[in-house]
Amino acid sequence: MTNIREVLALNLKKHRQVRGWSQAKLAEKVGTSTHYIGMLETRAKFPSSEMIQKLSFALGIDPTELFYKEINPQITMKKSQKAAFEDVGEAINQFITGYITEKVQKLGEEICKNTEQRSERKQAARKKMD
Repeated sequence: MTNIREVLALNLKKHRQVRGWSQAKLAEKVGTSTHYIGMLETRAKFPSSEMIQKLSFALGIDPTELFYKEINPQITMKKSQKAAFEDVGEAINQFITGYITEKVQKLGEEICKNTEQRSERKQAARKKMD
């Protein structure tokens, strides 16, 4: 799940650094303290709607760009790999369960057959004795 503070912090820092600005320079352009910018970038504070407007204006971006979550290919790949491993694991589990069920069933049939054969031999032996 996306953490809005984290997305804002990452985007604010990214847009500031792309311009080559320090936290102090952004703070000056926005009319706030360097400490406050640092707090935003470390997710310790969340700006008001007015401050979001000031930040985006100073950075020359649309306010929504501060909340856009970029798709990280590495994270996407890891999630895809995890899903694939889960699918493979489930398929293996189903295969093994089916295989074992089949073998147990055959073994049960053989045991019944052997039991019947023994019973028949015992009956035949008794008839011979009688």
